[in-house]
Amino acid sequence: MKIVIVGAGEVGYHIASRLALEDKDVVVLDKDAAALRRVAENMDVQTIAGSGSSPSILEEAGIRDADILLAVTNQDETNLVACLVANMLSPTTLKIARIRGADFDAYHETFRNQPPHIDTIINPEIEVVKTIERLMRVPGAVDVGEFADGRIKFVGVYLDRQSRLAGIRLSELPATIGQRRFLIAVIVREEEVIIPTGKDRLLPGDLVYFICEEKQLAEALSIFEKHAKPIKRVLIIGGGRIGYRLAVRLEAQSIYCKIIEKNPSRCAELAEKLNKTVVLHGDGSDHTLLNEENIADIDVVITLTNDEETNVLSSLLATSMGAGKAITKISKFSYFPLMKAIGIEQVVSPRLSAINTILQHIRRGKVLSAVSLKGEQAEVMEAVALETSDIVAKPLRRIAFPKGAIVAGIIRGEQIIIPTGESVIEPNDHIIIFAQRRAISGIEKIMAVKLEYF
Repeated sequence: MKIVIVGAGEVGYHIASRLALEDKDVVVLDKDAAALRRVAENMDVQTIAGSGSSPSILEEAGIRDADILLAVTNQDETNLVACLVANMLSPTTLKIARIRGADFDAYHETFRNQPPHIDTIINPEIEVVKTIERLMRVPGAVDVGEFADGRIKFVGVYLDRQSRLAGIRLSELPATIGQRRFLIAVIVREEEVIIPTGKDRLLPGDLVYFICEEKQLAEALSIFEKHAKPIKRVLIIGGGRIGYRLAVRLEAQSIYCKIIEKNPSRCAELAEKLNKTVVLHGDGSDHTLLNEENIADIDVVITLTNDEETNVLSSLLATSMGAGKAITKISKFSYFPLMKAIGIEQVVSPRLSAINTILQHIRRGKVLSAVSLKGEQAEVMEAVALETSDIVAKPLRRIAFPKGAIVAGIIRGEQIIIPTGESVIEPNDHIIIFAQRRAISGIEKIMAVKLEYF
């Protein structure tokens, strides 16, 4: 598969690095020599200096032979023109574009059906708002994903020191919690990803990923002492495009919302556009302002400014003053490993949301979707079991799964099965697989179908 990527920024860089690991033919275009040099020095892909909206540059990149064009620069207009030119030169090439501007929201369908005929439009701001809403709905979660149209949830929570599960082996779970319908699929411990067996223990500080049916989610969370509280009051720090989009969604859910924004003209604009949200002019890291706004009565603080340090400091300050919890927007991937150490657990990233969404849309074959887990050392994927596969028609305990992989769920029509060793996969079942990166090749063989992943 040949993929042309227009844009060598953070999104383009990380997409290229994952696709390069799959031995795909990747070409990266950008006018920024330093950005291209970073790509060339860190991965085995072709780089071309120039604008991705230039016909001659796209020709040089081999657009006529490309299966996919990814237009992921920071400029919506550049991405649109790149897709338009690519459509003229190679109409059969699949085109995916990152489009962030709210002005374009109403025209996504037009762009699909008329030139530039963009097959998939990704708006990272919309995706990150969806992520924030999922985190708000699941108490204590640091990662939340969905499969089978939302009927299956996979959730990551940190294990507290006082938890009754701390120190027990997984084989002892039934005796501790009874026959509850959920499965612990992954443990992340000090940046190491563990696909656990019955002999593994749960330790305080572990990031534990479990999978369960949506209707069993509250019960599963209660086992980890994570109890749902109705969210009634939300404070958004940063009234940019993401803050505005989120406020509109919260208004529709009748959740009381305040926005703190530094820019006075932006405050006036927000006050005019929003119906119920209280808009405040000020600094979200101002102790006095937060105190005046009764921060201790706020259920969730969401920091969405364009400054990483302000987001981190505002989140820490708000929770130290009594706010229920904080969700923090971070764009620099290098900051991610530091967040837990300084007391920030719930982190969202528009760039990471864009990357995951884009990579899901370029996947082919029998893998329907896949998501990287925290730290990007493991993946969870939904795939279809083929009739000819070695994985069907025998109990899971008799299947030689590669080390570092586990079947965490089986979807058979409307039925959802949290599997045991005796469970049998039937042809055309959808299966949920958690796997470390090193186990992917073994999963490919056992499924007897090429699983495309990132």
